[in-house]
Amino acid sequence: MRVLLTGGSGFIAAHCVDYLLQGGHSVVFTVRSHDKGRKILSNHPKASEDQLSYVIVEDIANESAFDEAVKSNPPFEAVLHTASPFHFNVKDPKKDLLDPAIIGTTGILKAIQRNAPSVKRVVITSSFAAIVNAKKHPETYDEASWNPITMDEALHTDPGSAYRGSKTFAEKAAWEFVEKEKPNFTVSTINPPLVLGPVVHYFNSLDSINTSNENVRDFVQGKFKDGLPPTRVILWVDVRDLALAHVRAIERPEAAGKRFFVTAGFFNNAKVADIIKKNFPDLKSKLPQNYEEDPKEYPYKIDNSRSKEVLGLQYRSLEDSITDLVKSLQAAGA
Repeated sequence: MRVLLTGGSGFIAAHCVDYLLQGGHSVVFTVRSHDKGRKILSNHPKASEDQLSYVIVEDIANESAFDEAVKSNPPFEAVLHTASPFHFNVKDPKKDLLDPAIIGTTGILKAIQRNAPSVKRVVITSSFAAIVNAKKHPETYDEASWNPITMDEALHTDPGSAYRGSKTFAEKAAWEFVEKEKPNFTVSTINPPLVLGPVVHYFNSLDSINTSNENVRDFVQGKFKDGLPPTRVILWVDVRDLALAHVRAIERPEAAGKRFFVTAGFFNNAKVADIIKKNFPDLKSKLPQNYEEDPKEYPYKIDNSRSKEVLGLQYRSLEDSITDLVKSLQAAGA
């Protein structure tokens, strides 16, 4: 299958490239600069230009950003759309988060509809942020759960609300597009919570590491020696399981038209500290000596059965994920 992968230099996309190539797919990824494109290619020296290449997309918030990128010879059959901003360094919620997420999503769907009639499957990276109800948790979260945030709350509350709003409205816009336009492709969305797991060495400096892994980097660097920080997000998934979910969602016909809550389950920072101490005894002195679990109890249940049944996911353990992440951080100079 010939696949367009957006956001090629991102944490999730880097692992998607690995699984796509392993699956025998031919991949074109989007990046903002030739420098980034060349770095990714250099990490896959055995891949020919037919198997792996890139196109430049400078600004995903531009309505026509993907018009040229979706054109290909041979033509694309599937698109993995992983490009979307995730940070809390927000000056203008609309410009920094909401527009890039929403316009980036509708923009690529319109571009495919106009310029890539051969595409049959589109998979979009959404988020648990589009599922969670930050004000009142239900008893159980699953694919039927939607964040009830309003645009007004997203624009005027805080950066966290702006981010959750951006993911919610972008995903809703995708489903509305399918409903109204009835395109000749299907859409599936993947909704992960906090994404942990090994960083890809050719990209991340320790300063620009993805937001999800920052805490673990700070553990390793001794920044929490005096005490654990509170666990803000209590659900997680390993980046490799998440990448595999994206690839299987284009490969399996039964994934079409579905939302997938992709999570391995609950965790907290105490468990992370315990795993680092157990597997990296030389780092013990950089970690706090005494701490309590936070939270002690989790405030809701989760149902991730669809991801196991339809996508065949077998989730990695937190220990495997943190151990591989720390090794990758050490390799990057932590």
